Amino acid sequence: MLSFAVIFVVIAIISALFGFGNLAGTASNIAQLMFFVFLVLFLISVIIGRRRTV
Repeated sequence: MLSFAVIFVVIAIISALFGFGNLAGTASNIAQLMFFVFLVLFLISVIIGRRRTV
């Protein structure tokens, strides 16, 4: 999932360079959303992993 966020960041940067503001904004919003979803899932997996080992 993190790789998808990186791909959308690259799309946003390339779109911004070529002047496609609407597409760049959309890609950047998708990248932010995916990054935060990845972050939440990562934290949940860390917490669950610690409970099983203790």
